[in-house]
Amino acid sequence: MPPHCDSLDGPVVTAARRALEADDVNLLLPYVHTEGEDEVRDVFALVRTARREGVTAREVADRLLFETVVRVHRAGEGAPFTGLKPAGLDVGPAIPLAEQALADGDATALVALLTEEVRAEAERRLGVATAAAEDVHDGVPQARRWVEAMLSLQVWAHGVHQAVHAGGHGDVHVGGHGENGGGHTHEPAGHGRADRGPAALLRDHPE
Repeated sequence: MPPHCDSLDGPVVTAARRALEADDVNLLLPYVHTEGEDEVRDVFALVRTARREGVTAREVADRLLFETVVRVHRAGEGAPFTGLKPAGLDVGPAIPLAEQALADGDATALVALLTEEVRAEAERRLGVATAAAEDVHDGVPQARRWVEAMLSLQVWAHGVHQAVHAGGHGDVHVGGHGENGGGHTHEPAGHGRADRGPAALLRDHPE
C-alpha cells in the first residue's frame, strides 16, 4: 500500500472529501473493494445525516467516514488499519512524480528518477559482489561473503523485475537478500546446480 493512502491528504481521504462535497458516495466507492461497498454506503448515509447537527457533529462524522473508508480500503489489500496519519508526511520522491505524471500525462521525470535509482543500486550491489570475489579463494568465510553478495544482486534484480511487471496496486512484495533485506524467496535460474552453485564453491574452498 502506498505510504499516503491512509493519510489525511492522501487519495482515499481526498476522495471521501469530494464525495461529501458532491453528496455522491459513488465518487468514493472506486477506492474500496466490492465486498466493502455496503459498509461504506451505510456509513456515508449516517454521516450525511450527522453532518446537519452542527460543526462538532460534522467534524466527528467526517472523521468516522475517513477512518471507515481507509480501513475498508486497506482490508481489500489484506492490510491492517493502523489509524489515520497526519497530512504532510514525507512520502519520498516517487509518489509526487507519479501524481505529476498522472496530471500531465507525461512520465519523463518519473522514468528518469526510477531509472537512475535502479542503475545506482544495481551498480552498488555489483560493486559489493565484485569486491567480495577478490577474496573468494581465501577460505569459507570469504567465499560465503561472495555468495551472499552474488545472491543479493540476483534476487534484488528478480524482485525489481517482478515489481515492474506486477498486476497492480498492492500485488507485489519485493524481498531482499543480505545486507539490505531478508532471505530470498525465488532462486535465479541455475542457482544450486552442482557445476556452478554456492554448494560447489564452498566445497572447493573448505576452511
